[in-house]
Amino acid sequence: MKNEWNIYHALKGMAMGMAEVVPGVSGGTIAFITGIYIRLIDAIKKISGIPLGRLRHTGLKATWNYIDGNFLVTLGLGMFMGIVVGVFGITYLLEHYPAMLWGFFFGLIIASAIYIGRQIAHWTMLEIIGLVLGVAIAFYITIVSPVEGSGSLPFVFISGMIAICALILPGISGSFILLLLGMYTFIIHSVKELLTDQSSYALLITIIFAGGCILGIMIFSRFLSWLLHRHLSPTLALLTGFMLGSLNRIWPWRNPTLWLEDATGEHVRILPLNVSTEDYHIIQEMNVWPANYEGTPFLIGTILCFLLGLFIVYWLGRQQSNPIEMSR
Repeated sequence: MKNEWNIYHALKGMAMGMAEVVPGVSGGTIAFITGIYIRLIDAIKKISGIPLGRLRHTGLKATWNYIDGNFLVTLGLGMFMGIVVGVFGITYLLEHYPAMLWGFFFGLIIASAIYIGRQIAHWTMLEIIGLVLGVAIAFYITIVSPVEGSGSLPFVFISGMIAICALILPGISGSFILLLLGMYTFIIHSVKELLTDQSSYALLITIIFAGGCILGIMIFSRFLSWLLHRHLSPTLALLTGFMLGSLNRIWPWRNPTLWLEDATGEHVRILPLNVSTEDYHIIQEMNVWPANYEGTPFLIGTILCFLLGLFIVYWLGRQQSNPIEMSR
């Protein structure tokens, strides 16, 4: 098994971290594009199994190799750097050139869906059903109205389980799922309160949410790994559908139709005059043509960014001998 430190894995992790900063784009999509998705799911499954028995019998080095430790650490360090870069770079682009950034991701995901779909050797009725189901689920998630959140501990735990599952699915954003569950503001404020005021209640909420995330990824990664190894083609078709269905959320020109007031969690359809948009979070938008876009459309720049996204996936595909990389 090859466990060497790999700068390319760090760069892939960095791209995943930067994508997580963008609402509506999943790090799982980037993992899919860069060909490490199955290997990542397998590694998460192994480490979530807590192989203490293996550690006692085979030692630390063999256990580290078993969980693909170098790969996970290298990818994790890259993700951390990507999040730091994304907080400053991606958020700047979202604020000043949103249409161009979304155009880039739109091209990236279209090309990725086509590329992954081409890895399916034989399209049977099962693969077609998986594709249609994936498109329907992801598209529904992009248009569903957000529900009212709850501070009850069981709901916080379940929110963590659902959000972390969405995080590793291509085409579905974990932060967007929290918005739909009405829990985004509640969780973010709890974490901020824990860091600033060391509140015991905020600590409890954070622990419960983290517990849901841990249990969710332990269960879901094992199930997803089983699907990918036992039913690869239908699962790839389903995940391809997720990416295609998410395009509704990534259309470059969108006007806000529903906002979330961060301080109160109130839903607002029309912003009050003379307020800072930094205090509001967009949770629903309407796709429009460039002529009806409320911001600067940057039409030529957006088209060029779209083509750049297409080219990057094409180039990555030419570089990879094994586009669906397994853990070895």
